[in-house]
Order: sequence, then structure tokens, then C-alpha cells
Amino acid sequence: MTTTPSDIDYPVSMQLEAYNAKDIENFMQWWSEDCQYYAFPNTLLASGAAAILERHVERFQEPDLHGTLLHRMTVGNVVIDHETVRRTFAEGIGEIDVICIYEIENGKIASARFKIGEKRLLQRRV
Repeated sequence: MTTTPSDIDYPVSMQLEAYNAKDIENFMQWWSEDCQYYAFPNTLLASGAAAILERHVERFQEPDLHGTLLHRMTVGNVVIDHETVRRTFAEGIGEIDVICIYEIENGKIASARFKIGEKRLLQRRV
């Protein structure tokens, strides 16, 4: 799926690309300074860019971290992604399904809500 800078989903595409590259500086440029980050539906996990940065610094250290976009839809200024995210859990390498709901304002992510599915282990630690 290719987007251009004028597309409403452009910041979402770019932050996912930076997430997969584990490029924290590039990742953070797509989030507004006063953005809100929630567990779906309304559990606030991080308020503001500094708190979102803090949440992701450690996550970006995971060797197997990778988000795969399965489907995206856009309605107005809302972008909804269905992704599978590969993670390095304490028990081993696994995946989770994630529904991501982003609100875009002025070319940046103003808020995001994440509905996380059940963990599926692919490779147990020995």
C-alpha cells in the first residue's frame, strides 16, 4: 500500500515504517506533542510525545519486533489498521493481532487506540 504525503494515512504509514526499522527518532516525528495513547477503548497509557517515546525505547530493543499491516481503512481523519505484530516475549517469540485506531490532525497522530489480541507463541525459549 503506497501513500503520499497528502494522504491522511501518510503519518500512520511512516510511523509503521519507522517502527519496523526501530528508528525511534523517525517514529516520534509522526506523533503530535500532546498526543494521547490508549488501550482500547479508553485506558490512557501515555499522554504526550515524551511518554510515548518512553514506552517505545525499550520495545525497540526487541530483536524480533515487526508489525505487518494486514488491512487499512480510512474514514475522514481516522485511520484503522489491522496488524500482526511479532514480539520477543519472556516465553519466546510470538505474535499478537492488533487493531490500531489513529486520529490524524495537522499531519500528525493526535491519538491512538490499540485493541490487542491474544499472544501466540511461535518459538519457545529453551
